[in-house]
Amino acid sequence: MRECEPLDRNSMYCNLLQCDHFADTCVVAEKDGDIVGWVSGYIVPSDPDTLFVWQVAVSDRARGMGVAKRMLNELVSRKCCAGVSTLKTTITRDNDASWALFNAFADQNNAPLAHDAHYVRDDHFDGRHATEHMVTIAPFGERKSAAA
Repeated sequence: MRECEPLDRNSMYCNLLQCDHFADTCVVAEKDGDIVGWVSGYIVPSDPDTLFVWQVAVSDRARGMGVAKRMLNELVSRKCCAGVSTLKTTITRDNDASWALFNAFADQNNAPLAHDAHYVRDDHFDGRHATEHMVTIAPFGERKSAAA
């Protein structure tokens, strides 16, 4: 996470809890023995057909190699996500890489992508953080080739 500015850094304790409690819905990518990517997510307890992707991080050393897309594909293909038909995440307007990733993911899965302002700069962040748009990709259709 330290290498993936401007993502919010969680405490080490939070990251350990994610790895422990949500291991089935987190993905780590490695290259030459080094961690170069991380996806954290969870199945929403009150909505078990929804996977919420909390953060996607890819080190500069692995950008442009399709690592984020491969991690998302790995995640949704896991047994724990067999009943998932909706993917949600939040993205700030200026995060072009995340918009590109999730638009490509929606296209690959033949699913529409919708979004709206959810956590609003002045209402939720006292003006100190950009508005987070809730992105919803649903329902999943027949998936195109995972290699695409």
